[in-house]
Amino acid sequence: LKNRFHDDKNIIRIISAIFILIFFLIYTSSGFVSGGKLFESVFGMDYFSALLLSAGVVVIYTFLGGFMAVCWTDFIQGCMMFLAIVLVPVVGVISYGGLGPVLDRVATDSPQLLQLVPDTSMTGIIAIISAIGWGVGYFGQPHILVRFMAIGDPMELKKAKHIAMTWVIISLAAAVFVGLVGKVVLQTPLVGADSEKVFLIMSQELFPPFLSGLIWSAVLAAIMSTASSQLLVTASAISKDMYHTFINTKASDKELIYVSRFTVLVVAALAIYLALDPNNYILTMVAYAWAGFGAAFGPCILLSLFWKRMTKNGALAGIIVGGLTVLIWKQFAWFGLYEIVPGFIFSLVAIYLVSKWDAPPSAEIQAEFDRAVSLKQKITVLKNEDE
Repeated sequence: LKNRFHDDKNIIRIISAIFILIFFLIYTSSGFVSGGKLFESVFGMDYFSALLLSAGVVVIYTFLGGFMAVCWTDFIQGCMMFLAIVLVPVVGVISYGGLGPVLDRVATDSPQLLQLVPDTSMTGIIAIISAIGWGVGYFGQPHILVRFMAIGDPMELKKAKHIAMTWVIISLAAAVFVGLVGKVVLQTPLVGADSEKVFLIMSQELFPPFLSGLIWSAVLAAIMSTASSQLLVTASAISKDMYHTFINTKASDKELIYVSRFTVLVVAALAIYLALDPNNYILTMVAYAWAGFGAAFGPCILLSLFWKRMTKNGALAGIIVGGLTVLIWKQFAWFGLYEIVPGFIFSLVAIYLVSKWDAPPSAEIQAEFDRAVSLKQKITVLKNEDE
């Protein structure tokens, strides 16, 4: 974004880094809560000890390898997660006698779970809009976008798109089935925050200990791959966008590595503090962070790619308005609407209005920009316009 809008004063960098730090604190904390509940269930540990153990594993793992290491291990972990999330509900269905009996039982006990639109009241419509709103969050997730930014050959993007969409459709459908099958298979209903342990408990009841251990390893893989990515992006934002840009512009690579590692420790410590309550809902924490990134960066990324009239001030307005809307809306939960929906909309509006307010490029400059073929030529034209 700094390069796209020629932000020589680095305002976009510092504002982005602040929102990355805020929302990744919450996101990383949700991963530590997940790890705490995993070790608590598997080893019978008290929650606090389990939390420290899970955080320690992630921090050490992040220290040992950089971005390339995380990418490679993410691939292996992704394969484990994919197999586990598909295998558990399939075995659950088979153990209960087939898909028909499972759906019949769900239809008897909780028929609303099988209805596409279970509630047409205003509350139900808001719930549906909120659920759909999750989809626009993908455009603003730094730890997801950075994978596409790091691709070696742009021609590979089409293949990456197909792989990513196949993964998402199958894994999310399987996750829904985990919940449905769990309501039928488990003898003791899970209530409150314990309901998020359904995958762990189903694995324990359906598989022998060795296979349960492999499946739980896939859960740990999911936690580690996500949390390590978040810690790396946060460390990069602090070391590059804050320290290197504003504190020590002549910092060596070695010094930046030390700053990054110190950042990882500080962020991990703060995330542990936020994760201390064992009754925290993982989904609630993830939803908050997901909304923050989706609203702050999603509209900015989309319009910066597809609307050439977007300006630097428009980008700043979009990031600030989107991020602050989520932070404020979350505190009041107006209408029960998921905060990403108003955040995304207000961010789009802010970008459009502020960009329109800025002085439009002259007809001559615009024509020259349209004629420019190479990226280097376009950058030269934009610099001339700035001057």
